[in-house]
Amino acid sequence: MHTSIDVSAADFAQEEYIHTLRHGAIPSEKALRAILSIPYREKALVDQVRYRAMEVMEREVGNLVYYRGIVEFSNICTQNCRYCGIRRSNTHVSSRYLLDEEEIVESALWCAERGYGSVVLQSGERRDEAFIELVERIVKTIKERSRSTELPDGVGITLSVGEQTLETYRRFYNAGAHRYLLRIETSNPELFSAIHPPEQRFETRLQALHDLRKAGFQVGTGVMIGIPGQSIDMLARDILFFREIDVDMIGMGPYITHPDTPMAVQGMMEKEALLHLSLLMIAATRLALPDANIAATTALQALVPDGRERGLRFGANVTMPNITPLRVREAYRLYENKPCMNERKEACEACLAGRIASTGRSVGLNAWGDSPRFFKRKFPRE
Repeated sequence: MHTSIDVSAADFAQEEYIHTLRHGAIPSEKALRAILSIPYREKALVDQVRYRAMEVMEREVGNLVYYRGIVEFSNICTQNCRYCGIRRSNTHVSSRYLLDEEEIVESALWCAERGYGSVVLQSGERRDEAFIELVERIVKTIKERSRSTELPDGVGITLSVGEQTLETYRRFYNAGAHRYLLRIETSNPELFSAIHPPEQRFETRLQALHDLRKAGFQVGTGVMIGIPGQSIDMLARDILFFREIDVDMIGMGPYITHPDTPMAVQGMMEKEALLHLSLLMIAATRLALPDANIAATTALQALVPDGRERGLRFGANVTMPNITPLRVREAYRLYENKPCMNERKEACEACLAGRIASTGRSVGLNAWGDSPRFFKRKFPRE
């Protein structure tokens, strides 16, 4: 049973990370390891990291929380990731589905009408021409029809449909999508191989991230936290990886098992320890990439009821209300105990607004909420 993460190689360099916090320096790898190694019981140290992350967030990206209304429009997947509940070989999925085009568009328009500045169109991975054309049509239609809302350029569109070719990414970008989320899951090639079948290669995923940048997208990636075999050193290097490839947005979440996957037998970390580590990852990433968008992911709420709020209190500035039609949500269960499976989108909206208000922050309505990091790269100061 996998119950803890290996911290034996982590240097608890207290002086170094306190210097980082006090003087605003970008944390080194050693400092990142130290931050991620803070024990749960050391509340004063945790609070120092949290306060500093929030200060940096407010200075660099502001205090608003931006919505990304997520529409999980298909659970049909050609890939076989060893941790994922909708993997190709999972025959226990309640049903395989692809939403009707109009229903996808209407879901996105509902977001725009409610003031959500952006939507995420997410699905299992397919690379056939019929699927690519479908995504193109949907994106074009959403952009055209959402211009009648308070967003003159239409609702912002993020795609999360897996590895594609550079040509396909350019087609999606030209159709009107401008952000793309493709999680690396781990930047360690050996660990990547351990959680994926042989045909899924680390080098291919990395090339896809570079191709997204070439195509013009604001690029997002992220990792799972608490994977069996993962270490604090690996997580620190994950954060350095985000910085090295200069990503614009980051979506990280705790590794939570799904019973119908090969990795389920390895178990997962104890929830309190996993939540603690996940929150430190958010804060450390905020310190390392001050002006990136960082999500408080739904998986945090699978650990504790107020998980997303806690993520927002550690430096996250984005969250994703689920807009997927209720009748298919059960079939898009990537991991066990996924929250909001039976909550109507209207109820989810009210609930999430209350959760954000409880953190002392407000929702950034009718705005795309793009990453300042992207614009600094695109329009560098003379």
